[in-house]
Amino acid sequence: MSGSTPPPGRGDVPGRAAAEGEWLDAGPADAFPGAGPHDVRLGRKRFAVCRVEGAFTAIDGVCNHVGGPLGEGKLDAQGYVVCPWHAWRFHHETGLGEPGYEGDAVPAHATRVVDGRLQIRAAASSPRSRLPHAPHPLTQLKQRGEPGGPDADAPLRVLGISTTAMTAGHPRYSTSDDLLDHALAHAAAGGCETRRIALRDLRFRACEGFYSKAARACTWPCSITQMDPGDEMTPVYEGMVGWADVILVATPIRWGAASSLYYRMAERLNCVQNQETIANRHLMKLKVAAFVITGGQDNIQAVAGQMLGFFAELGCQFPQFPFIAHSRGWSAEDMANNVRAVQQSAALHEGAASLVERCVETARALIAGKLKAAPPAAGGRKGREVSEGA
Repeated sequence: MSGSTPPPGRGDVPGRAAAEGEWLDAGPADAFPGAGPHDVRLGRKRFAVCRVEGAFTAIDGVCNHVGGPLGEGKLDAQGYVVCPWHAWRFHHETGLGEPGYEGDAVPAHATRVVDGRLQIRAAASSPRSRLPHAPHPLTQLKQRGEPGGPDADAPLRVLGISTTAMTAGHPRYSTSDDLLDHALAHAAAGGCETRRIALRDLRFRACEGFYSKAARACTWPCSITQMDPGDEMTPVYEGMVGWADVILVATPIRWGAASSLYYRMAERLNCVQNQETIANRHLMKLKVAAFVITGGQDNIQAVAGQMLGFFAELGCQFPQFPFIAHSRGWSAEDMANNVRAVQQSAALHEGAASLVERCVETARALIAGKLKAAPPAAGGRKGREVSEGA
């Protein structure tokens, strides 16, 4: 019955604030089989109720971290209620955080059983407390034009992201990387600052689906990044959200789709897009995106369409003709010839240089205010604010 809510008791009056000394009726004690936790909502209060060796305990049901529902979590062997969103732990009796984090505590509430019904005291027997946590560096990013960020007339910044996988320690020629590197070199020669990130060099966990638990469970910065200091998505977040004016993403075509590394990155970028929905925050401001797509087989339009749709949802703008691509078609299994075709193609390299030029000019227009950058009305968009209780 973990995560369930028993039938309302006599004290359950929706919307009414409980008096400090009041005992709230949580329903028949028999409605709480097993240890729990059980998610109990009484009026404006929410509790995580446990029943250990026949004795009832109750702590506040709202996690200190980002408000996860403790009563929908689990009770571990050490007696801690584990939040289902991000695994923060609070003792089922005292509300104290796990060892070493006792200063992070949720309120505990007294319980009693009267005439076979469980009652929970409205007034907490201990306070909520939070340990001081230094702001995560990703919350301190300064974008162009903001205080502490680059001036509006500072050199434009072009970020290249390679999504090609290859054997560690044995680099090989990559057609998409070649064109990406040519574009970055052309941008640098034109006075832009450039960075290049190869996703294959980063060790980062796949998205673990916090959004599927609740919209607010997927956080900015990413929950995984906050919990795991060894996770290496930070350069991508810092580069895309804070540093870059232009984002160039290069991918090979793999079975008619972008690379698996691209999709792994894209899933972890959900924490950027969902800020539109859950916090009305537009993180990707004044950003231009474009793409380099190459492969021995076809399906260029589908790969480009997904990438355009995804980066549009992040809030990016696009230049005219926002991608360059190359493929020798479905029946071209002779990949060595495909590699030589790209290596020797002056036209493709010229196209890469032209692509980054279009991006830079679009970025200049955005920064100068010639293109509207404010987020549009949410109607009809994936960006409606999440209602309370959703």
